[in-house]
Amino acid sequence: MKIYFNNVPILLMRNFKKLADVALELTGNKAEDIALGLTFISPEGIQKLNKEQRGVDKVTDVLSFPLLDIHEGEKLSQFEGERLPNHILPLGDIVICKDKAKAQAKEYGHSLKREVSFLFVHGLLHLLGYDHMEKEEESRMMSLTENILLNLGLGRKDG
Repeated sequence: MKIYFNNVPILLMRNFKKLADVALELTGNKAEDIALGLTFISPEGIQKLNKEQRGVDKVTDVLSFPLLDIHEGEKLSQFEGERLPNHILPLGDIVICKDKAKAQAKEYGHSLKREVSFLFVHGLLHLLGYDHMEKEEESRMMSLTENILLNLGLGRKDG
């Protein structure tokens, strides 16, 4: 897994790589030469993206921009034909508003590391085809997110 970081603190980069590896393993998507982008952005920047891409004119915590038309239950192995000439399979991009994450970490009573980890995993699961439009989907996605975080000692009480 290759993650292209933009404005992400160096101290968190290894954490995101580990989270991605666990997420790929637990979703049955362990594959070679996968890439995604992760950007930390200002509230103004994410509000602009949210308005442009989703028609929602407000600050949000995380946005995902998938490059594959993948749905829950499908595997990355089904998308071999989408690989770039350099054999990389691009998943898409995740954008996190660090200021919003800081506020939410304080509100929920856990660390900023736990909050940005939660947001990253949430965004990555969207890139892997998971959604939360229906109650059942939301339940599966939240359970998987918490399981991934627990694997790295970032459960609600840990982080």
